[in-house]
Amino acid sequence: MRLFFYNCISFLSIVIIFSCNDSVPNFDENSAYQFLLDQCDFGPRNPGSEGYNNCKEYLIKTLDSYSDTVFTQPFFINDIDDTQYDLDNIIAQYNINSNSHLLLGAHWDTRPWADSDLNIEKHNQPIIGANDGASGVSVLLELAKIFHYNPPPIRVSIVLFDGEDMGRPGVPKSYARGSQFFAKNLPIEKPDEAIILDMIGDKELHIPIERYSYQQNKDLVKKLWSLANKLNLEAFESRIVHTIYDDHVPLWQEAKIPAIDIIDFNYPNRYSNYWHTSQDTPDNCSAQSLGQVGNLLVHYIYGSQK
Repeated sequence: MRLFFYNCISFLSIVIIFSCNDSVPNFDENSAYQFLLDQCDFGPRNPGSEGYNNCKEYLIKTLDSYSDTVFTQPFFINDIDDTQYDLDNIIAQYNINSNSHLLLGAHWDTRPWADSDLNIEKHNQPIIGANDGASGVSVLLELAKIFHYNPPPIRVSIVLFDGEDMGRPGVPKSYARGSQFFAKNLPIEKPDEAIILDMIGDKELHIPIERYSYQQNKDLVKKLWSLANKLNLEAFESRIVHTIYDDHVPLWQEAKIPAIDIIDFNYPNRYSNYWHTSQDTPDNCSAQSLGQVGNLLVHYIYGSQK
């Protein structure tokens, strides 16, 4: 993702009344964390690498065990050095006959360069991407398992976007390549709304509201952050902070899918940085953080969508 600037304004809390539902499934945060570890065990998953190819096979196989409708959306990009990369968005669908349609997305690729590392000798080395790559996918894989055993009351499309983190500083559209292609060539019926997950595994999890998200789908932001408050999910903060070009932006700009981004950009905090460094590893992530986001989504899908 591409950060544009930092600004902070207060966000007025909105009280939303959600229906109580005892049938909301349990989100297993430890299982989600295992999915994170499984991805990181492949090593860096930057396009063209062995880890990338092995992880793609793993993701397709895992989703295929939890959904009857799994397919890939192949595309290619040319990097600034004219190298061509063959990429794949990975898509799984549930309850396809429902009139309500939610897209849940995350990018599965990892950055080819640790270009923010304090050690300049590591700048050309790929990152493990435990948080920036595996964390969002791990929550979606656990949700896929839940959807398999507890069919959701609405149509849900899980999309694992490729080519999100190959961008160059100062060139926003060199990021989020998979979501750009997806939005311009929709392989599924247009979703009513979309929720992107990115960098949600941080041990010191703080999730403020991302500015584009509030502009693109204010109502969904208010619903989710109010629900998080009701559920006592303390990571969610009712303030607008960053403006980030992530996979949610092309979905709105190219396909008018009102999309939001659930993201903790200060990894691990305002004073240190593991983003795009060799320190983006599983030991700096936690199951509890994945659980906060996963619990919010199961309550939103099963508790407030009926």
